[in-house]
Amino acid sequence: MASELPNRFLTPEDLVEMFELPSVETVYQWRRKHTGPRGFRVGRHLRFDPRDVRAWVDSQLAEAA
Repeated sequence: MASELPNRFLTPEDLVEMFELPSVETVYQWRRKHTGPRGFRVGRHLRFDPRDVRAWVDSQLAEAA
């Protein structure tokens, strides 16, 4: 993942691309299990704040250390 995230809210597809996930279903599973980055709904669309994604990545790195 690049150190600089886009300056816009991210889609599940963005996360699939950034983390090279097998499918968007993985992002939805993270959400159901409360294991991925915090997301929010805009109508029926799921979005992620890039700051929340960065915080989640940082927490994953801290746990791995």
